[in-house]
Amino acid sequence: MDVSQLQCTYSDLYSSIFSEGIVNEQFTVMQQLGDENDPCFVYEMAALFFNSVPTQIDELSKNLKQQVVEYKNIDVHVHTLKGASATFGAQRMINVCIDFLKYCCANDLQGCLKCIQQLNQEFLELKIKVEALFKVEKQIVAAGGSVPIVACKNT
Repeated sequence: MDVSQLQCTYSDLYSSIFSEGIVNEQFTVMQQLGDENDPCFVYEMAALFFNSVPTQIDELSKNLKQQVVEYKNIDVHVHTLKGASATFGAQRMINVCIDFLKYCCANDLQGCLKCIQQLNQEFLELKIKVEALFKVEKQIVAAGGSVPIVACKNT
């Protein structure tokens, strides 16, 4: 693929993660924080997020499997995950966390378990699509091109 094809692929991928509501504008803000002085910043932030979320979800699952479920404890973990998702711009994960918090408040075990499944699905889709985006970005740079600036907003 030549640089212009890679740039089109990048733009399409970038636009799709917004139009599908997977990420919000915070994702763009996070990307802009990396600059020439720290070009790996975004990749490092993504790696931290992608490494920590499965552990957080596993912890939530373990807490929900206890004989006596401590919803206040789960609520704290969900707030932490929601904050990390907000920092990354993972909009659909934020949405699931909001529902999760409502279920915690209602002491609704089935609702909480449903949210765990949704979080796993949303996380996997986010990770696959962002990693694909980063891969194309690296290919563009390796081919001597510049990464296109794509202005996207959730619709």
